Amino acid sequence: MPCYISSNDNRLYVTLEEDYGSVGAVGTAERIPAVRLRAQQRMRKVDRRDKTGTRTFSGYPEGISRETAFELTTYLAAWADPGGSPAHGPLIEAALGSEPVRFSGAVVDSCPDGRSVTVSGSHGLQVGQAVAFGGEIRFVESIGSPQSVVLNAPYSVLPNSGSSLSTTITYRPENALKGVSLFDYWGPASAVQRVITGCAINKARISINGDFHQFEFSGPAKDLLDSATFEAGQGGLATYPVEPPIGQSNYALIPGNLGQVWLGVAPTRHFTLTEAEIVIDNDVDLRSREFGLQGPRCIVPGERTVSITFALYDQGSDSTKELYQAARHRTPISAMLQLGEQPGQLFGIYMPNVVPEVPEFDDGERRLQWRFSQSRAQGAGSDEVVLAFA
Repeated sequence: MPCYISSNDNRLYVTLEEDYGSVGAVGTAERIPAVRLRAQQRMRKVDRRDKTGTRTFSGYPEGISRETAFELTTYLAAWADPGGSPAHGPLIEAALGSEPVRFSGAVVDSCPDGRSVTVSGSHGLQVGQAVAFGGEIRFVESIGSPQSVVLNAPYSVLPNSGSSLSTTITYRPENALKGVSLFDYWGPASAVQRVITGCAINKARISINGDFHQFEFSGPAKDLLDSATFEAGQGGLATYPVEPPIGQSNYALIPGNLGQVWLGVAPTRHFTLTEAEIVIDNDVDLRSREFGLQGPRCIVPGERTVSITFALYDQGSDSTKELYQAARHRTPISAMLQLGEQPGQLFGIYMPNVVPEVPEFDDGERRLQWRFSQSRAQGAGSDEVVLAFA
């Protein structure tokens, strides 16, 4: 028996739940690059006001409902198998709600300006869907015909006739949300293992330009199971789930300095971005306070808030001035961020309509920075933001 348990001897896996709170099978492919998982379960605090004749607390009766919450921090990892789903796919799908849409690629017929792409045969794409070529990811802004689309920003290197567009998988917002199960395995095997069931993504944060691109997911959950006190039937399980074969880590991390950012009414690539954070807030509540319920039954999302905070150096360029003018006039701009620069290691964030807030002038360093804080995305209906892997 070791004298302690190393915090580095820890592996996290995530799976979508078909039924809220019911734990499904977990495999090696569902492992994610864990940085930190915080999970806490406690009894709901209620006031006991009966007169006991003493100042001593008499305790709570059995059956008081419990509240569970989690915070997960993880790094963006490469999409190792384009034929399957990305490791972070269940988390992104749970944060947005809709089934992902896959684009299997196509052969380019022409692309004269980098934005107008015509392919051989029918592309089958939708507005907002991701399209990738080489080491760049873009999103469909409009559809000209079954064979042609217009992208939100041009490719840096024009695809030639006969070039192939890569496979992408795109995630969109939806009204209903899904739950995920988080599997928290430790070494040695005698350590207490945990499964957090019915995890509802209340907030998803994407942090850019750190050492590595970082995701944070947090929210309430249905229950916290553990190998020390597990009883048959919890989480819909007959026995506590055994960890899949560990083997080698099945992911490659993406450096936080690699990527692109396109901003503006007519999007322009900006090279002076110093940091950015995208936050998706689902205003989640759980159906748990109705009479006769023992624990949460489903996820109840409120109004979605999607915002971006970013800072960049001011160089006095026209493109930077246009961002300031758009903020002053409350004019929507589009924002697209690409994380990574290699095929299979691309993650795209696209917000077609963002109203930038007037920037703060940060002169605390040697160079002037403009900080646009919590600029909110808007849309016509479940189209504020699109996320994609390629």
